[in-house]
Amino acid sequence: MGEPEASPAITPRRAVWTLGVTQLVGYGCTSYLPATLAAAQGKTLGVSTAFIFGAFSGALLISGLLGPVTGRAVDRHGARRPLAAGSIVLALALVGMALSQNTFQLVAAWLVLGVGMSLALYDIAFAGLVGWFGLDARESITGVTLIAGFASTIAWPLTAWLEATFGWREAALVWAAANLLIALPLHLTLPRQAPQPAAARRKADEEPETPQPGVALQMVLLAVALAVMAGIGSIMGAHLPPLLIGIGASATAAVVAGMLVGPAQVAARLAEFALVRRIHPLVSARVAVGLFPIGAGLLLALGPLAAAPFAILYGAGNGLFTIVRGTLPLVLFGTKNYGGRLGALNVPARLVGALAPLLFALGLARSEPRALGVLIAACLLALGCLFALRKPAP
Repeated sequence: MGEPEASPAITPRRAVWTLGVTQLVGYGCTSYLPATLAAAQGKTLGVSTAFIFGAFSGALLISGLLGPVTGRAVDRHGARRPLAAGSIVLALALVGMALSQNTFQLVAAWLVLGVGMSLALYDIAFAGLVGWFGLDARESITGVTLIAGFASTIAWPLTAWLEATFGWREAALVWAAANLLIALPLHLTLPRQAPQPAAARRKADEEPETPQPGVALQMVLLAVALAVMAGIGSIMGAHLPPLLIGIGASATAAVVAGMLVGPAQVAARLAEFALVRRIHPLVSARVAVGLFPIGAGLLLALGPLAAAPFAILYGAGNGLFTIVRGTLPLVLFGTKNYGGRLGALNVPARLVGALAPLLFALGLARSEPRALGVLIAACLLALGCLFALRKPAP
């Protein structure tokens, strides 16, 4: 038997455009689906909107728990198969969602969607980029998030229009078709495995990873920061307009402020893309985390006058941190076992992201300033963890 056929070469530009488009589809049919379809699904099947969000939380939990397994699969075999399988699983989940006739079937569809999320979203795409380009993948990771950052801009209005015009079942079917007709063919154009010599892959598999001093502590510190920011992102996605209204902003002002989040995310990612070779990801991480408490402090001090600045600062920080969660583990721990390590780091983040909106809602019912104060304290904890991390020696 001869050596396996070499993987076709892939350029960073083609990888960025391919994965940017597929991530846009992937996030459009997962993270941005409940906000537009939950109420209609609940009304059809006779359950509350909170019940549907609970099913989505279950999907997030499954995605997080499967993360280390799928990440290790990418480390060994490359990203092509998991990403392609993820597109198929997402399509099956969305078809199952459209055909659901009772709550059991609908919940099952949401949970299958969680399996697809573990295969088709950022963690696997980032691991694939690292497998192809090694330490040079940072710029490609930034490029992918820049394109995928338009997911909310496209998905929210498109899904809302589909639901209003045709119905929520038809909207789910359209997204299923997008996975099969757009994302899957693009994923199948990717290399079968990382373009690394077979002998080198065997050697990497046979050599046990040598634990470096302080790595475990660095992993814990980074995992805490990732979990805090995942929780804040999840909370703001679900509660930003009600939070601003509770502070005293009008409904119109709250909606306008919410519309500023997307452009702020893209602007921050553009800045990161322009400066990617000049700024260490640890510096970017500290800036990203520090923007939220500044905005929240302005909101507490100035009330509704600070609604727009708060939304802009939150959006910029969230957009920047999306890049950091892929690039910081790369520069801190290197390329070896990157996919498995990234999956393990994000398990707490997925758990916190799934539970945080409910816990925040309970605090919001008591007092908006108190709830914001808790988030500020959490950010300061994350910031402390990031300042405790140290840049690796050259």
